[in-house]
Amino acid sequence: MNMPEKSFANSNILVVGGAGFVGSNLVALLLKESPAKIIIVDNLLSADITNVPEGGVIDFRLGSIAHDSILETLPADLDYVFHLACYHGNQSSIADPLADHDNNTITTLKLFERLKSMKSLRKVVYAAAGCAVAEKTFEGASATREDAPVSLFHDSPYSISKLIGEMYGNYYFARYQLPFVKARFQNVYGPREILGAGRWRGTVHTVWRNVTPTFIWKALHGEPLPVENGGIATRDFIFVEDMARGLMACAVNGNPGEIYNLASGAETTIKKLAERINVLAGNKTPIAMTPARDWDRSGQRFGDPSKATEKLGFRAGVPHAEGLAKTIEWTRANHDRILRCMVQHERYVPQVKAYV
Repeated sequence: MNMPEKSFANSNILVVGGAGFVGSNLVALLLKESPAKIIIVDNLLSADITNVPEGGVIDFRLGSIAHDSILETLPADLDYVFHLACYHGNQSSIADPLADHDNNTITTLKLFERLKSMKSLRKVVYAAAGCAVAEKTFEGASATREDAPVSLFHDSPYSISKLIGEMYGNYYFARYQLPFVKARFQNVYGPREILGAGRWRGTVHTVWRNVTPTFIWKALHGEPLPVENGGIATRDFIFVEDMARGLMACAVNGNPGEIYNLASGAETTIKKLAERINVLAGNKTPIAMTPARDWDRSGQRFGDPSKATEKLGFRAGVPHAEGLAKTIEWTRANHDRILRCMVQHERYVPQVKAYV
């Protein structure tokens, strides 16, 4: 990556959603840069407190970034802001669109309103969603570019609210010169994603939150991996440490007002994902084919990383099989920590008691 060493040295950094999966990995890398302070704001709705480092330059503030008491006490000399908080994820947003609005849309608007006159800011990096702009297809995907057309028809409130966040950022950039950069995520996986982390969010996907950690957990317990619709869906899987480095590259090298895909550029079928995980985890149980999800029309997609490579000097460096092996190792080492988060939802997902 073409980024000066210690680019964040002596900086005051705000990470909204810093207790989450991606946020905690970002914080871990930022700590190596010798910042003056890292303020983490997180309401732990979909995160676990064990992801937050203790002491040192860390200043953890429990609560939503939409709360005035949080916003009013932010220091006026922030250098970098990473806005990663969201209402996780698509299924939860479908179950409760109002909660998605409160945690995806209002949070973003109130944060940008607070930051609009902060003269010290070098960059505000927003976690945008690649799924919100990908073509809706099961007939063969093309790599999604940053200038892909945006539809007005979407599969989930989550997708809608992530696009609204981009538009609000564009407004504050144009109107107030907020140094706003959009980082469009693909499917991030890796250590620190904890099944069941946070509070109940209306569906079993509070526990079975994303495909990779779900498959890994089930594979390690000798269970069949549920592969939907024949496994023909495809995704662009990017290892979380690569994603964290990409976010840092957006903060240092990104141009305000611009969008950058943080992607591997590799298209992987869900069937191939399941097969790789079973091999790496030693799971002999055959894959279980299940019906397609009735809400999801964006079956095949992957991102075009060429702009991020050219303009940011960023390239994803961890091969998929290597990243999966690291994630499986982390899952084994953190089994009890993950299980603690899962069983807190046994009232709603009683099958998790079988793992105790």
